Amino acid sequence: MSSSTPRHPTLALAAICLAALLFGLEISSVPIILPVLEARLHADFQDLQWIMNAYTIACTTVLMATGTLADRYGRRRVFALTVMAFGIASLLCGLAPSTAVLIASRFLQGMAGGAMFICSIAILSHQFPDGKARGRAFAIWGVVAGIGLGFGPVIGGVIVALASWHWVFLVHAPLTLLGLALIMAGVAESSDPQARQQKLDLAGIATLTVAVLGLTSLITQGEGLGWTSTAALGLAAATVFSLIAFVAVERLHPHPMFDFSVFKIRDFSGAILGCIGMNCSYWPFMIYLPLYFSAGLGYDTTTAGLALLFYTVPFLVMPPIAQWLLLRYQARFVIPAGLFLIGLGFALMKLGSSLTHLGNWTVLPGALIAGIGLGLTTTPATNMTTASVPANRAGMASGMDVSARLITLAINIAVMGLVLVAGILAALRTALGPALDAARLRALAERLAGGDVAGAQQMLATLAAPDAAGAILQAAVTHGFGWVMLYGGLGASLTAGLSLAVLGRRRASPAQDVLPGVARGH
Repeated sequence: MSSSTPRHPTLALAAICLAALLFGLEISSVPIILPVLEARLHADFQDLQWIMNAYTIACTTVLMATGTLADRYGRRRVFALTVMAFGIASLLCGLAPSTAVLIASRFLQGMAGGAMFICSIAILSHQFPDGKARGRAFAIWGVVAGIGLGFGPVIGGVIVALASWHWVFLVHAPLTLLGLALIMAGVAESSDPQARQQKLDLAGIATLTVAVLGLTSLITQGEGLGWTSTAALGLAAATVFSLIAFVAVERLHPHPMFDFSVFKIRDFSGAILGCIGMNCSYWPFMIYLPLYFSAGLGYDTTTAGLALLFYTVPFLVMPPIAQWLLLRYQARFVIPAGLFLIGLGFALMKLGSSLTHLGNWTVLPGALIAGIGLGLTTTPATNMTTASVPANRAGMASGMDVSARLITLAINIAVMGLVLVAGILAALRTALGPALDAARLRALAERLAGGDVAGAQQMLATLAAPDAAGAILQAAVTHGFGWVMLYGGLGASLTAGLSLAVLGRRRASPAQDVLPGVARGH
């Protein structure tokens, strides 16, 4: 390991935390402006899904390669380049004249953001080698990253209220300049000469990316293409082939980015189930909850951002409690309990959505409980993915953890969109009967799913009085989001049961769970 003379640790930590803040903001601040993007850029529901998904999918394409490149060519150098690229991509997003340009720019921003995030974690580990200082640095980093995710909706809402949607992206440009200055002043250069001897897993990166893109494209475009059409069947075949090719490539590669043998370690598998459970429920629903607040409950942008604090703030304050529970009761109880609370929160949100005649607050208690469940789950799951494998596999385990989170997030953003449209469509079909043909019914459902209530009311103006149309649409939105809440609750509950089954069995010896190759670090 080669390293330059250490620089100012406080400035280095500030640079790392700023990168984590920017990365989180681009996940959580964008959902709140989706209705605005729909109106200003004339984006349809599928466009809105891709505006969100392009970022998360792009992140998965660079996770493994970035770590290797940083080890080869210098972590500070690669970190600075990725921060610069994030700033340029943010400018492109903010200046995008159309949805197509915005989606492409979001993909570039996701690649830069994912690479920036991975570099920041690697630098944090090497900049603070001392145990006590490292623990304090990671704690500060975790809080700042949580602020980016938790307060992103509020920040996005305030920016839109004071300026325009463009500044939700443009604000990152000056912040990246500040980040570059902090990197140059505070971050010490480090590299790993042995990394030059390892080959990049390019085939694994390519096949996994094609598989994820294919699956999300099939979910979002399948209805429009026709599920039995040649195009849809070809897309499905390409997805399956890419997934099979990915598994084959990873089993043959000498340094795979996914070492499937580590799934034999029950602690690792249980932790990954925890990560998947959160991204089958809590995180993808954050994309749609602002739409529910606006289209379903009539909140304005600022009020929707404030209401989202019930959903996001609890997981910022729960990690210390989760750590205490982890020490007292062990992860095999804490992770399933956290997922169960997420599922309970979603069930209460579904119940609350049917009680809005009592007030527009009835979904908020369930949102609060879901946030508490996430706070209990995320810290133990994150810690266990790396702690359960040999030290020389910790980087690979961390990459698998982040990849599992982002891939399941991208897929479930698409699935929840499909469920939402299906639920709204079912309610409209029941309410309107033969008054609209199937194509117009679906167009109406997608308008509502995208938050365009005014446009949907105009479509119904010729069929019903304004009051009747409003009541029909309100009921349809409530019904559709009820399906999504049910989906999220089932996903969290199912993974809670699976994680309990995997983690709950006591082990006679830790060595039983580790394959010989894993134990030796081969």
